[in-house]
Amino acid sequence: MVAAAQTTLQGLLEGTKQYQVPLYQRTYSWQDHHLERLWDDILRLTDDRAENPKATHFIGSLVLAPSPNNGPAGVGVFLVVDGQQRLTTLSILLCAIRDHRALTEDDTHRDRLTGQYLINQWVPERRLKLVPTQADLDAYLACVDSSAQAGGGEVGAAYKFFRDRLASPAVAAKVNHLEDAVLFGLALVSVIAHLEDNVYRIFESLNNTGLKLTQADLLRNYLFMRLPNRSKTVYDAHWLPLQKRFNSTELENLFWLDLVQRDPRITQGDTYARQQARLDRLSTEDDVEAEVRRFGHLGTLLEIILHPSKEQDPGVRLRLERLQAWGSSTVNPLLLHLLERRSLGTATSAEVASAMRYVESFLVRRLLIGRATANINRNLVSIVTEMNKDLPVDQAVHAYLSDGRKYYATDADVRHAVRSLPFYTNGRASQRSLVLRWLEESYDSKEPVSPAKLTIEHVLPQSMGPEWQRMLAADLDPHENVVEVHGALKHTLGNLTLTGYNAELGNSPFAVKRVDLAKSGVRLTQDIITCERWGRPQIHARADTLAERIINLWPGPTGSTVDQSEVRWDLMETALAAMPAGSWTTYGDLAALIGTAPQPVGNRLRAVPVTNAHRVLQAEGTKAGGFRWPDGRTDDPIAALQAEGVLFDQQGRADPTQRIDLDELAQLSGLAPDELPRRLPRPRPGDGQSRADRFAEQLGVLQDVVVAGAALTLLDRWTEMGGTLLYGGGAETSCFLMARERGHRDGDIWPVTLYPSGKVEVVFQHLASRLPFDDVTLREQFRQRLNQLPGVSIAAAKLNLRPSFALTVLADSAAAAALVEHLQWFYEQTHLSEQEEDETLTV
Repeated sequence: MVAAAQTTLQGLLEGTKQYQVPLYQRTYSWQDHHLERLWDDILRLTDDRAENPKATHFIGSLVLAPSPNNGPAGVGVFLVVDGQQRLTTLSILLCAIRDHRALTEDDTHRDRLTGQYLINQWVPERRLKLVPTQADLDAYLACVDSSAQAGGGEVGAAYKFFRDRLASPAVAAKVNHLEDAVLFGLALVSVIAHLEDNVYRIFESLNNTGLKLTQADLLRNYLFMRLPNRSKTVYDAHWLPLQKRFNSTELENLFWLDLVQRDPRITQGDTYARQQARLDRLSTEDDVEAEVRRFGHLGTLLEIILHPSKEQDPGVRLRLERLQAWGSSTVNPLLLHLLERRSLGTATSAEVASAMRYVESFLVRRLLIGRATANINRNLVSIVTEMNKDLPVDQAVHAYLSDGRKYYATDADVRHAVRSLPFYTNGRASQRSLVLRWLEESYDSKEPVSPAKLTIEHVLPQSMGPEWQRMLAADLDPHENVVEVHGALKHTLGNLTLTGYNAELGNSPFAVKRVDLAKSGVRLTQDIITCERWGRPQIHARADTLAERIINLWPGPTGSTVDQSEVRWDLMETALAAMPAGSWTTYGDLAALIGTAPQPVGNRLRAVPVTNAHRVLQAEGTKAGGFRWPDGRTDDPIAALQAEGVLFDQQGRADPTQRIDLDELAQLSGLAPDELPRRLPRPRPGDGQSRADRFAEQLGVLQDVVVAGAALTLLDRWTEMGGTLLYGGGAETSCFLMARERGHRDGDIWPVTLYPSGKVEVVFQHLASRLPFDDVTLREQFRQRLNQLPGVSIAAAKLNLRPSFALTVLADSAAAAALVEHLQWFYEQTHLSEQEEDETLTV
């Protein structure tokens, strides 16, 4: 680079010249927050120049290079190597100022601003002074020509932003001064490279920082740098359709999917570097063009994966819809490979659908045995490179998934798990719902029930009344108690069904539930409503029936797989080792966690030294009569618990608020990881009810009018103080009170999650990894504040878990007002560093 000079927008645009944005540049992408910052700077500059007409404001540099394809005599044509977003924005702003002044004053401003700064009016073949990328050209032309079409895409959004700001009376009164500030007060440094410089290399060195451009942008730029003679033709024919089909994240994913089919170790962060290294070996423009064509072909296949409704074959479409609903994107490399094999004629649609069915079976069976996430990403991403290419593709996928320790559950595993494991705490809530929905669909009912109206129902309720206790007591063996048997049964698949009457059913006696379940039209309930009672024998019998249906629906591994049906003692030891001091749990909860009965748990803890075994008590919080230390210790376990902070009443029963229940044991063991909230897309026309409306509707059904009203008022108070709301996508629509959203420099954070069924979950487990609540003293302060609420008692031992309290606490207006105060304190703590930073800048 040899020439660098400070200039203004007037100096840059006045005269006969043209600035071309090369094809390797990304499309115009400034958002409102970029525009708002520039607008504020311009308003301040306008006011400054009223007092000091020489005041300027520096807005950055512009890197230019003489175009190898120069224009007619007298027209300087430059490539915009860097700074095209600023230059495009300022040109759009000039269009907006021109149209505003023409509308409010007279039309002379239109001709003046257009002729001086936007077009070369005497050189029609180089008419535009700024030529944006092909994708933005029509929208930009509409702005320059004051067309009624001005308003399309990001370019149109920027134009509308400026028109709206200019319409403000305070701004309109000084629009001539504002125009002066834009043209003469905004300072830029113009850097012009040598004609012989490699313009793309300059661009790459300026932008390959991971901050300005995505990896998809960089790869596009690299490809078209390699196409000096055919760039426009290839761009229009192959790249532009691809770019219109996907956003930048999806494009980047496409290029990663292409790479990972060759090497599963490649991370998404290496996409550009690895693609560039591969493409560097291409020697001719023909080779590079062929690669762009191939990417275009892969793009049509990825579009089918992301939008299965575009798939023509019904069998393939069904499996794509199901795998997409499951939510494991690491299966996409295989899906892309399968569709590509079909397009090449080396696999049929039937084989592709069959291969996808094996993957679905693999995922469902792993969920059933509590191994939904173990090494799942590595197993799925590696299928393409490691499967046997000599076999038909479905057989190859089946053989790969069946080989080695991949936890592809055998039929014996499934039978054991369905009877014994707590299905309701395994994996993601959405995946559990899918398994039950797919089971319901397998009955091929003539009157199918809409899945959107169904929720998971515990037939044996999660909280028992006297009648349920009597029913379970009738089936007890010696040395068993009702509480432990209930804990072992309630979350198993045999006790779960789908219903549209979840709110009405609740903890109703079985005789009442039978009647309401019969109304639902759900085929899954038929073997429940034929029963006269609902105890352990009936739950086990239904579990056995469901297990056989699952085995028939979702084929198991080939015969070489090792049986995984042994009891998960390792999971029990993990959970116990993670239990904090000052807490206790029960034999029944541990048994439900690992898929066995309380008695074997007690036997194991008496025979094998296990960390924190003394923290396991009977359901009522008392020491088991047969307790003994396996390592010969003789001290009293109750004394040990008291020394750790567990409180006992006069009857020797541990404080129930300090109990770690089954769900919390699952959290400690990693069996049920956090489902972090995501920014969900706004409902489109035809999408039906929004999640916010669904939350409010479920709240109104499941809670009385006082509690429901108080909960919605709490959400209003939260948004008034500056928080936002995110809603979950499960059958029960949860609401996250977001103090910081994803993308914030300190990460997303939320204090509580509200569930319409009646729970306020306090997410200490999440807070422990987020500033400033990674400081345990702040979490402790938050716990103590919440414990001031009547009916709330969260044990200190749960500072790394997700304890909850009843939503009915809000029925007390004083308690609801106090909770708002505590949430206000929480919100202020999360933004304290920003306030301090603002104060520092002000000083």
